Amino acid sequence: MKVTFVSDMDENPGLPPDLRFLKTLVTMLTGVMIVGLITVVVLLVTRLPGAAVTLPDRLQVPNGTSIVAVTQAPSYWIATTTDDRVLIFAPDGTFRRDIPLD
Repeated sequence: MKVTFVSDMDENPGLPPDLRFLKTLVTMLTGVMIVGLITVVVLLVTRLPGAAVTLPDRLQVPNGTSIVAVTQAPSYWIATTTDDRVLIFAPDGTFRRDIPLD
C-alpha cells in the first residue's frame, strides 16, 4: 500500500477543463445579472416620477349620489356616478355639465 503525503502532491493542480468552463459561465452570468438589475433600477428611477397632478379641492356632486370613477382630461375632470350620470368639472373643480347615461 502506497502512502501519499501532502508534500508529495502538486501545490496547485488546477481545475479540470469542464469545471473551469462552468466557473467562467457562472461568473459571466453573475455579471450579466448585476448589469441587468442596475439597468432595471435606473429605468424605474428615470421613468416613474412624472409631473404631479394638481387635484381640485373638491368636486360637488348632487345629493344622494357618489362618485364611482374620476378621470382627468387636459381641460376638465370627468366623474361617473352611481346613478349612471357623467359629471364634467372645470380644472378648478367647478361644475360644468351633467350628462345622463341611457
